[in-house]
Amino acid sequence: MSIRRRPLLSLAALAWPWTLPAMAQAKPVRLVVPYPPGGPLDIVARALADKVKDSLGTVVVENRPGAGGNLGMDLVAKAAPDGLTIGMGAVATHAINPWLYAKIPYDPIRDFTPITLVAQVPNVLVMNVDTAKKLGIASVADLVAYAKKNPGTLNYGSGGNGSAGHLAGEMFKSQAGVYMVHIPYAGGPPAQLALVSGQVDLNFDNLAAASANIKSGKLKAVAVTTAKRSSAMPEVPTIAEAGAAYGLAAFDINTWFGLFGPAGLPPAATQKLNKAFTDALTSPEIKARLATLLAEPSPTTPEQFGTFVRAELGKYEKVVKASGAKAD
Repeated sequence: MSIRRRPLLSLAALAWPWTLPAMAQAKPVRLVVPYPPGGPLDIVARALADKVKDSLGTVVVENRPGAGGNLGMDLVAKAAPDGLTIGMGAVATHAINPWLYAKIPYDPIRDFTPITLVAQVPNVLVMNVDTAKKLGIASVADLVAYAKKNPGTLNYGSGGNGSAGHLAGEMFKSQAGVYMVHIPYAGGPPAQLALVSGQVDLNFDNLAAASANIKSGKLKAVAVTTAKRSSAMPEVPTIAEAGAAYGLAAFDINTWFGLFGPAGLPPAATQKLNKAFTDALTSPEIKARLATLLAEPSPTTPEQFGTFVRAELGKYEKVVKASGAKAD
């Protein structure tokens, strides 16, 4: 009796899916955003998903919010390293949360493959205009001088303990050697409302969130928190340049987000994803979308992004521990 033998599959057919265009197109790439729909990361993720469809096929954005972004990134960390699940991580998920939470379900370095940094959004030191005039504060130098002369008199608001605004304030206090009282609110909007109404003296706010009140004259932009000036408001100095004489020359803090795959993602997949997304970040359409958020496109190689994340993790360890902030 003759036995019909099944044809042997070639090594190419058994290869990892990115070598098979038909399979890659049949199975959409899942881009996990660990925050609710409508936020900056979600907006950018959806714009990128649409832009890379010609090179990667269908990319489906999936929102998985919870635990400050930890739940969504844990899903990415535990996904198969086949290039079909990636995530939009951020400064919170990969640099702040590991020190803020007693325990998180993933290791921010070992459990991920960096793909590319996507964008950085400057934070800005803003003051209530009337308060700034009353206290005679027009610059970082004025602020430091007033705070040193009147310890504990100034206060600053933030979106909560462990938020970017809180940690920026703690970094400022530590480097300048001043003491200001931190007042946490339940989110960024309430903190900004408190500043505009004069309930607090200053905030370290997201530039995109604060820009409307800056332009309307309700808030005074004293300095941006990044190492370089923002192209959106180039007239506003950086804290580092304006406060170099006061211990602030190394001040550099911002909100960033970037793409990660699970650990073990094959180099060919990593490079393919990196090229697709970095090409998209240089396109006029994505630059325009990021500009509406006052975000700076920041494409990198996977290696550069990995180095950046490790440095950020080390930087925030000191800041979070010094702040005493904890999250459950």
